[in-house]
This record gives sequence, C-alpha cells and structure tokens, in this order.
Amino acid sequence: MRLALLSLLLTLSTLSADYIRQPIDQKLVDSKIKIIDIRTPGEWKMTGLVKGSIPIMFFDEQGKYNMDRFLTELNKNVQKNERFAVICNSGSRSQVLGTYLGKQLGYNVIDLAGGIQYAIGKKITLEPYTPKP
Repeated sequence: MRLALLSLLLTLSTLSADYIRQPIDQKLVDSKIKIIDIRTPGEWKMTGLVKGSIPIMFFDEQGKYNMDRFLTELNKNVQKNERFAVICNSGSRSQVLGTYLGKQLGYNVIDLAGGIQYAIGKKITLEPYTPKP
C-alpha cells in the first residue's frame, strides 16, 4: 500500500512539473518571473545580465558542474513548484539543465531559447554584473 501511495505521489509531482522552451521577450521580463542566469562570472561581466536575473553558475569554464551546489543555490531563490526561467549564452546549456530540472527533478522551468545573445538582439534590458562580496 505504501509503495502504491509513493508511486502515485511521484507520478502526480511529475505531472505537475513543467518544462517549456521559448525565447525571451520583454513581456516575460516585465512579468517579474525569476530568471536564473547559469553562465560563468566572466560571461556575466562581458554582457551583463537580464535586468533582475539571478546569477547562479552551473557549468564552469572547463564544462564541469556541481549539481548539489547548484541545487542548493537554486533552492535559496525559487520554490520547487514556482515557475522560473533559466538562461545561458546561446540556449545550449540552459536546454540541457532546463530539461533535467523539469523532466527529471520536477521543477517548473522555462528554458530561454537563444540565451543572452537572443536577448541582446531583441534589445532586452540588461544591467551590469556586480559580484557579491
């Protein structure tokens, strides 16, 4: 009985989770949805961040990552059932991470296709990156 209940709960949590891939637009930014920028600090400094976004590096400069550290930081900023977006430089890294977060871990995530480069092309408001002390 417990196993059946656990299976049902896991199925329901998976059904309530969502993964969407879409390009960024000003309407999404204006909605005040939390945008998690998973690029590296060097990339943040180079282009700036979408106004109001939260920088949490996922892949480092060598392509390595620490899922536990990332999830700890992510969970400080979003609730698991809260819809949020992820962005990287071109949309490749955010697609890998967004798919995993949404389809495997049950987060409600929007993967911003085209990344910051698409945002720059669409003249989305950016702000300079200021490292936290």
